[in-house]
Amino acid sequence: MTSESWSHHYAEVNGIGMHYVAQGEGRLVVLLHGFPEFWYSWRHQIPALAEHFQVVAPDLRGYNETEKPEGVDKYHLTHLTADILGLIHRLGHERAIVVGHDWGGGVAWTLAMMHPQAVERVIILNAPHPAIFQQHILKNPRQSARSWYMFFFQLPLVPEKLLSLNDYAFIRRAFAGILSEEEIEKYVEAIAKPGALTAAINYYRANIDQHFLLGALGASTMEFPRIVAPTLVIWGEDDAFLGRELTEGLEAHIQAPYTLRLIPECGHWVQQERPEVVNRYMLEFLQT
Repeated sequence: MTSESWSHHYAEVNGIGMHYVAQGEGRLVVLLHGFPEFWYSWRHQIPALAEHFQVVAPDLRGYNETEKPEGVDKYHLTHLTADILGLIHRLGHERAIVVGHDWGGGVAWTLAMMHPQAVERVIILNAPHPAIFQQHILKNPRQSARSWYMFFFQLPLVPEKLLSLNDYAFIRRAFAGILSEEEIEKYVEAIAKPGALTAAINYYRANIDQHFLLGALGASTMEFPRIVAPTLVIWGEDDAFLGRELTEGLEAHIQAPYTLRLIPECGHWVQQERPEVVNRYMLEFLQT
């Protein structure tokens, strides 16, 4: 299949209007993008997976063509996971294979923990399990340094002003040398839509909060149910934002068959940097 046969749709889920791209038939695969992206980050995976599955790639809450409710609290993981659960049901399915990268991976981990009945399998791309990330964000100096922007994003207004400077130069720098100018422009166009940048930053404000950081210091206890769905983790080893050490110890949080695939000489944008390798690993996992 090619991109020419995918189609765009809108659905009302969990009180918001959600845009998604769909292609193929069969068991449902839901692809969840990260920051600062949108459904387009899965352009290499959609047609490959649609040869075997019904593939749906939504714009997550606040991004691109999906509705952007106001208020930091509207971007807590409880809302983000409820959106995807609602989308699965809206599409006529009880369960789905859930794939997530970056923040989409955070949503996928949480959905698999909190709604295991709705998750058939899980594929994670460069997104740490929240329990492991909590252990590292303050106590691992290398990861603390990599995560500086998450603390910066807690400020009101200032991040939006700086990140929008020079026609969203931060996006151009993030993808420079990885994507074409035409591809980068699509990301700039999406994040420049009214309310989109604030919504994207609100993911950090709503979830890297006082309770999470207290847990990182050992001052509070957070419950992380074990994953009961078969799980594949794909990780670009040269991720500048999330260290490879975040893949260590995952076995303790997964009560199901688990596979880790490391991709050397590959950074954070793994499904866009090495799409052929990622597609092969995903299909091998899903067809066994």
